[in-house]
Amino acid sequence: MRGSDDRELFGLIAERVAERRAAWGISQRELAELCGTTQSAIARVERGARPPRIDTLARIAAALDCELVVELRPRTKPPGEGREGEQE
Repeated sequence: MRGSDDRELFGLIAERVAERRAAWGISQRELAELCGTTQSAIARVERGARPPRIDTLARIAAALDCELVVELRPRTKPPGEGREGEQE
């Protein structure tokens, strides 16, 4: 992922965190206290301007009673895969 794809992902994360926090009716400061971080860190996540750390996302997910799912999807075949005569 590069450029606009990154911004799209960070924006989606930001949107989901903000929506879930609002659904729980808590402030950024309250969420920060639940996560053991600062209000400014939560604000940065919700702005989606830069990538949040995975450990921060994990704590936010736990505080908001969410499952954090990370999925690696191959975009291309690995080198050597699919050559004739090779066993799988």
